[in-house]
Amino acid sequence: MTDQQHLQTLTDIKRMMERSSRFISLSGLSGVSAGISALAGAWLAHSWIVGYYNSWNASGVFDEGAFVQLKFRLIILAFCVMGAALAGGLFFTWRRARRNHLPIWDVTSRNVLVNVCIPLAAGGAFIAGLLYNHLETLVAPTCLVFYGLALINGSKYTLPDVRYLGICETVLGIVNLFFLRKGIYFWAVGFGVLHIIYGVLMWWKYERKGSFQ
Repeated sequence: MTDQQHLQTLTDIKRMMERSSRFISLSGLSGVSAGISALAGAWLAHSWIVGYYNSWNASGVFDEGAFVQLKFRLIILAFCVMGAALAGGLFFTWRRARRNHLPIWDVTSRNVLVNVCIPLAAGGAFIAGLLYNHLETLVAPTCLVFYGLALINGSKYTLPDVRYLGICETVLGIVNLFFLRKGIYFWAVGFGVLHIIYGVLMWWKYERKGSFQ
């Protein structure tokens, strides 16, 4: 057996080990679709918030009913954006897994899901507490920090690039704590721009040539 054949054998063994220990079917297009959904949601939320404050400034009277309605609409919008991002992510990941003849639901994908959901569940409970105590300005940085921690925690069972996205999201959330009134912009950058950049880089690195590396 030649040196080239030895190298090819070792490469094949490495790929099989990665397939059995890591969920490698994540698609970069999932990140792009999530980023686009987040930017669309941020634009809509920003227009609602600006409209609310313009109305408040024009009347000079605080309308508690309008504020509660705005908060409710923003919560519904957040769930819609999350649903759209999840739907796009599942579709593109399923498509990549099918093309590469890999299962989308196995031990590795379950490990990713469990490790991502634990910080997300804690973050969701924390955010519910913030809303209950009328601390809305802390919601955006909290979303970014807990989401980043979820990505870092789940990166052990998927592509290592996910860890770097998680670190960026966490750092961005911490910075947002010092600019609380700019949460919508940090939210757009974290969930929108960073996801698109990450998705494009992932597609270029792993999917452009159907690579498993």
